[in-house]
Amino acid sequence: MLGRTAASLFWMSRYVERAENIARLLEVGYRMSLTERSEEGTSEYLASMMLAAEVDEDFAKKHEVTDVASVAHFMLFDTDNPNSVKSCLEKARTNAKAVRTAITSDMWESLNSTWLHFSQIQPRQVLGNKLPGFLQWVKQSSHEFRGALLGSILRDDGFAFAQTGGFIERADNTARILDVKYYVLLPRTSMVGGDVDIQQWTMILRAASAHRAYRHVYHDRYKAWNIADFLIFRKEMPRSLAFCVTSVTAMLGMLEQVYGEPSSCHDDAIRMAQHLTTGSMDKVFSEGLHEYLTGFIASNNALTTSISESYNFY
Repeated sequence: MLGRTAASLFWMSRYVERAENIARLLEVGYRMSLTERSEEGTSEYLASMMLAAEVDEDFAKKHEVTDVASVAHFMLFDTDNPNSVKSCLEKARTNAKAVRTAITSDMWESLNSTWLHFSQIQPRQVLGNKLPGFLQWVKQSSHEFRGALLGSILRDDGFAFAQTGGFIERADNTARILDVKYYVLLPRTSMVGGDVDIQQWTMILRAASAHRAYRHVYHDRYKAWNIADFLIFRKEMPRSLAFCVTSVTAMLGMLEQVYGEPSSCHDDAIRMAQHLTTGSMDKVFSEGLHEYLTGFIASNNALTTSISESYNFY
């Protein structure tokens, strides 16, 4: 497979996943903002969400007040924001169009119809209480594309590249969702263990589609220790860091078998997986949750670079 084809499949899947993940992050920030008494319309929780997503500086260049309307428009519709849902869907469609013969009709139709529908929506149509429903639609559209991918494409190198991109992006998002909670709690340690704290942790779990799964595994109250462990180390949780990195490792191993030669990026992924396997919450909290998560995000980005170099994406 040509490097540019592999790159398009990788980034096609990654941008679809990112569109869903931006919706998840925005949902966390939005629902948390409903529990606060903001001054002058500015929401601390929405600001924390954008800080974790690393788009806070770009937002500040265009907006003075961090309110729901401004943040929602910036995160959903603003094409000056390269990580807005609209930007992500457009780039995913462009990559899919470039490899139209390498993907199935179901995949293309799912992605193309999502883009066409999104393009017709006006920002004013999803304000207020309509925002959660729209965010749910974005997530559902991503699920439909993923279902088309899993249900119709050959299990060959194209499948491996697409899956690798999706899992790397998902791991990045889970780390950022957890980091939102860090930024929210940082100035208010007195809230830890209180009703608001528990409510916020519940929102974090819901953003990761992990609320019911968490209750199935842990039958006691919501605890920061257990929730962080669930979203970082539990391999049976499909959005955990451990599950995503293990899946990336498996896909890169599949590519080695297809091409019959080893790759340095596979070794990098194995080291990341081993670091998670040997890790523990004692180590995480002794290092600092924020420091651990930012370190993981940096390693995840480095793995993307390694994959790009190994398979000539450039």
